[in-house]
Amino acid sequence: MPPILEPPSAPTQDRQSPFARRFVVTAIRFAIVLVIAALISGGWYLAKKGFGRKSRQLVAEELRKHGVEAKIGHLTLDPFRGLIARDVRIYDYKNRENSIALISEISLDINYGALLHRQEFLNAVDVRDAQLTLPLPGSKKKGEKPQLKHFHAHVDFPPEQIYVSQAEGLFCGVRLSATGQLIKRANYKAKPPLTEEEWQKRLSILRRVVTELQKFSYPRQHPSLQIKFNGDIADMENARVEATLRGERVRREQYELSDLLVTAEYADQRLNVNQFEWKDAAGAFSARADWARADGAANFRARSSIDLKSLLDAFGLGRLTTDATFQTPPNIEVSGTGQLGEERPQLKVIGHVGIDSFTYHAVPLTDLSADFSWDGERTLVRDLRVNQESGQLKADLLDAPDNLRLNIDSTISPVIAKGFISPEMQKFLDEWEWSKPPALHLEIRGPDHDPKSWQGDGTIALSRTRFRGAWLKNGESKIHFGDGAVSYDGFRVEREEGTATGNFTYDFKQHEVRLSNIKSSLNPAETIVWIDPKLLKTVTPYKFRQSPSITASGLYQFGGGKDTKIDINVDGARGMDYVFLGKTLPFDRVSGKLIFTQDHLKIVDLNGAIFSGSARGGADISLAHDDPRYHANITAEHIDFPRLTDLYYNFETSHGQLSGSYDFTGLGSDSRTMKGKGKLEVTNGDVFAIPIFGPLSGILGSLLPGTGYSIVRKATANFTIKDGTIHTEDFEAAGNLFSMLGHGDIHFLDDKLDFTVRMSANGPGLLLIPVYKLFEYVGEGSLKKPDWHPKRF
Repeated sequence: MPPILEPPSAPTQDRQSPFARRFVVTAIRFAIVLVIAALISGGWYLAKKGFGRKSRQLVAEELRKHGVEAKIGHLTLDPFRGLIARDVRIYDYKNRENSIALISEISLDINYGALLHRQEFLNAVDVRDAQLTLPLPGSKKKGEKPQLKHFHAHVDFPPEQIYVSQAEGLFCGVRLSATGQLIKRANYKAKPPLTEEEWQKRLSILRRVVTELQKFSYPRQHPSLQIKFNGDIADMENARVEATLRGERVRREQYELSDLLVTAEYADQRLNVNQFEWKDAAGAFSARADWARADGAANFRARSSIDLKSLLDAFGLGRLTTDATFQTPPNIEVSGTGQLGEERPQLKVIGHVGIDSFTYHAVPLTDLSADFSWDGERTLVRDLRVNQESGQLKADLLDAPDNLRLNIDSTISPVIAKGFISPEMQKFLDEWEWSKPPALHLEIRGPDHDPKSWQGDGTIALSRTRFRGAWLKNGESKIHFGDGAVSYDGFRVEREEGTATGNFTYDFKQHEVRLSNIKSSLNPAETIVWIDPKLLKTVTPYKFRQSPSITASGLYQFGGGKDTKIDINVDGARGMDYVFLGKTLPFDRVSGKLIFTQDHLKIVDLNGAIFSGSARGGADISLAHDDPRYHANITAEHIDFPRLTDLYYNFETSHGQLSGSYDFTGLGSDSRTMKGKGKLEVTNGDVFAIPIFGPLSGILGSLLPGTGYSIVRKATANFTIKDGTIHTEDFEAAGNLFSMLGHGDIHFLDDKLDFTVRMSANGPGLLLIPVYKLFEYVGEGSLKKPDWHPKRF
């Protein structure tokens, strides 16, 4: 049989196979390129533009299932890190309207299989080097908003759990670190949202905390706060939290502490602060505390030897120790209990304080110790002791509602009380100066802290002391507080020149001083300032040679009160000097009554012995600042004329007595404003010895030899004074053989004379009357060297 041959088509298929293969390869390559291009372009799009709104909402819904309310600004795909959520805003899971934080980006670990089956698909989130900004109220500027910097966190979401394996960052200079686990059951239901008021209240508290944290600085490394927690997200009240805060050096303003350590835990609804301690340059502080959420009961205990003043200054509480400077740190031990769960926390505190050396109101003090207690309404200080050189203060205080009790026994400076009394009493206290502190015993009772409401009694004993610039040698008195006034009953004050006794009251409520039964032998020119310094200029002109005997009573109101009236009886048995018309009148004895009223001083029943005669009178003197007017009158009898002329004219006569009266007014010390009227009478005096009339003696002697220096029986004149000029119309000097009649002006301030006299004869000389009438003389020129010349010739 012939061999069977192959079909003829086989060679044709072999010839077409290379083309087909090339076509297929090219198509595959093209498809691969298209896929790669699509993947690249899609990845670029997803990395740059991100997923759409539905994808973002899908991820946000998944976060909500894990207890995180969030809004995602952008959702992109990173080829190395996976799905990235950017510009994420976190809300309160109870109230979506309240924004909690802003996070720049979060890396999401997605279970895509669960995503396709519409199951929970979020395995974990990863945050790396993020900046988390807290939009707190009051932070309007970008730089003011607090940030959690360099934030790293990795959170896994196992079934029904939230596991924080790592979370750390830097917040307000404190390095935070947290790990823990929360249970979130499938049937978890969110609690009703917070009210807007409650939310704002919590944000306000957080804002205050942030504000205080921003005031701290850390010279070395940042302090660290480590937190561990676990619990059920539906029952956070029963969660367990442990926290440890450590700081090597912490500074706030001028205060710096070191070795800060705080350890605390919250479990079974109970907070325990096991350690709270630090050190500073002065000493150390340590404390422990616990608090139960169920009933709000709290207990605490603390011990301190730190620099308390610097610490209070750093926290804006320096006003509590403004007047104190501590040379050694205060040692304080305190413990207490409280109820903190109520709207108004209630605390009960007991403790002890001791200070070895400190200064209060510039007064150096030592060895202070006291026991104290406080329950929120009542304060009790027992056995307070503090020393000052050789003195000591002992005090007990009970400060309760409507009940203030204070007992004081003190031999230290009363200046330390300035911080506890009213501004008026502080001013009053500043007017005292003690060479040695007074011995003081007080028992004070009152309904509140206002000194005007206090009632009390006590005693005071003074050694050498100065009040308003006037010194006293020693003094003692009983003291009574009541109705805003301090009364000194039965006081006795001794100075070098004498003593004073009586009763007086400083009424700070009525702004007045009340005096009764005052008897004094003190110098009024110095001690009048004890009543009011403004009265000093009133009594200064009266210069007693020895302190007079004074009795006084009445009322003096500060600030120009209308009810002011003080009656002062003065008896200067040893005499007084008084300046009148530029000359000092030496009274050998003087007595009178002074009546001080509003802006006036009246002097009545004034009696004095001067120049072997007597003087009596009175005055009404204005004490107003802008009204220096005065009105006075004086009557003199049997004044030694030679001594008076010697005082005012610097010459002496051998005979004569002066009597007269003068009623006048004026303005202050200006003699030119003085005006008044009066009359004078000189008997048995040598009128021609007065320089004004001296030249007339020669003229008279030439007319009637032997009569030039004869003694006048009587010389009289009625006069007025105005503008520094004495004017008279009826001057008459009568002797045995002649008389002299005159009128004119004596300008005693300007040293000028304008006077006319006419000579007249008596007795045998009457035969020559027509001749004497021709002898009228005019006096002109200076008072000391007058020019007398005939008027008609």
